Amino acid sequence: MLLILAINPILFAFAQTDNEALKIKLNESGSHYFQTTFLNQVWVRTTENNPGTLVQGNPESQSFDIGLRRTRLQLFGQITDRTFIYFQFGQNNFNAQYNSTSNRKIAPFFHDALGEYRISDKNQLKVGGGLSIIGGLSRFSQPSIGTITTMDVPVFAQTTVDQIDQFSRKLSVYARGQIGRWDYRYILSDPFPITSNGQTPPALAPVSNFALKGHNLQHQAYLIYQFFDQESHTTPYMTGSYLGTKKIVNIATGAIYQKNAMWNKQVSSPDTTYQNMVHWAIESFVDIPLNKEKHSALNAYIGYFNTNYGTNYLRYNGVMNPANGTSATAANSISGQGPVYGNSYPMFGTGSVVYTQIGYLLPSKNASMSNRWMPYASATLAKYDRLNGFSNNTYNFGINYYIQSNKSKLSLDFQNRPSFLVNQGELLKGQRLNSVTLQFQLFI
Repeated sequence: MLLILAINPILFAFAQTDNEALKIKLNESGSHYFQTTFLNQVWVRTTENNPGTLVQGNPESQSFDIGLRRTRLQLFGQITDRTFIYFQFGQNNFNAQYNSTSNRKIAPFFHDALGEYRISDKNQLKVGGGLSIIGGLSRFSQPSIGTITTMDVPVFAQTTVDQIDQFSRKLSVYARGQIGRWDYRYILSDPFPITSNGQTPPALAPVSNFALKGHNLQHQAYLIYQFFDQESHTTPYMTGSYLGTKKIVNIATGAIYQKNAMWNKQVSSPDTTYQNMVHWAIESFVDIPLNKEKHSALNAYIGYFNTNYGTNYLRYNGVMNPANGTSATAANSISGQGPVYGNSYPMFGTGSVVYTQIGYLLPSKNASMSNRWMPYASATLAKYDRLNGFSNNTYNFGINYYIQSNKSKLSLDFQNRPSFLVNQGELLKGQRLNSVTLQFQLFI
C-alpha cells in the first residue's frame, strides 16, 4: 500500500477543499472518489416530565440530561462512472437512560448499506438496493440530519420508525431519478417483523397494532416538481437547508402502502381483522436567497399528512427519553402504545397532521457561513382518531448559530408539547409541558 501511495499520490490524495476534507480520489480527474464524513450531535437538556414519571424508580417532575442525539460515520463514493456505494454506521439517543435495564454498550449499528447503478447518461434513472432510509411520503421521511433547519426533524414523518424498520431503514430495492424538473423515487421494501424490534408487542385489542402474523412487502413512491434549481442527487437523503446557496421551490407528494400490516380484534368477535397501512402526503419546500448583498435567505416548509395505521392506532414516543418508568396505570393513562413517561407524547397515529416550519438566515456582511444566525419556528398540528377530537399540537422555537456552516453549529431549542390523562375511562387534556435543549453539532 505504501508503495502504491508513493508511486501515484494523485490517485490517493485527500482533497483539501472546504467541502471535501476527507475525500479520496480514485482517478486523476476525481470523478471516481471515496469520501468519509463524521457527525456528532450533543444535547444538553432540561425537560418537564409527564405526570407519573419515574427515573431509576424515583418520581421526577423535571429532568436534566446530557446525551448524544446522533453519532454517525458515513462512507460513500462514486466507484466507477456508474456505480455508487454508501454506508452509514452509528448510534442514536444515547443518554443515561439508554438501555438502562440491559447493556448500554449495545448501541452502534449499520443504518445504511446500499449499492446503486446509474443506467442513464445523467441522473434520469438510477437503480439500487440494500439497507436504506430511502422512502416515499415526505422529504422528512429521509432527512439529511446534518443540514436540518430546526434542531431536530419531525419524527412522525418516519412513520414506522423502530417498529418494522431499523431506525427508519428497510431492506429495499428502488429506482430514482431526475427528468427535467421532475424528481422521482419508487421503493419496494421488505419490512422487518414487529417481533424483532426489541420490545414486547401489544396484545390483540380493539385498537390496531402491527400484525404479529403474516408478511407483506411495502410499496413507497415520492414525486417532486422543482420550479427552479434541482436538488442534490448524490445520496437518497434530502437536504434540510441549502443556506441560500440554491434557489429551491418544490411541490411534492408521496405515499406508503403495505397490505395487512395491521390487525385488531373486537371484544365481541372471535375473528381477527387485518387492515392495510396507507399513508400519503402533499408538501411544499422553499429554500431561497433573499438579498444577495446581505446574504440573507429563507427556508420554509408546509405539508399535509394523512396517516392510516388502522382503527384508532396511537403510539407515544419521546426523543432520547430522559426517564425510564412510570407510576401511571392503565386506568389513568393511554396505555399499550409506548412509554407515557418522560418527554413522550402521542407522536404517531391514525388521523392527519399538518407540519410547517420557517427559518430566516439573518443578513450579514459576511459572505461565508461563519458567525451567522438563523432563528426558526415549527408547528406540528395533529389530530388522531383515538384522542377523541382533541388537538395534539407541538411547537418549537429556536435559533441556530453557525460557527462555520453546518460543520460547527450551536442550536438552542424550546419545545412546548401536549399531555393527556385518563380519569375513570374519560380522556382529558393535561397541562402543556416544556423542554429546552442546547445542541452542539460537529460535522466533517
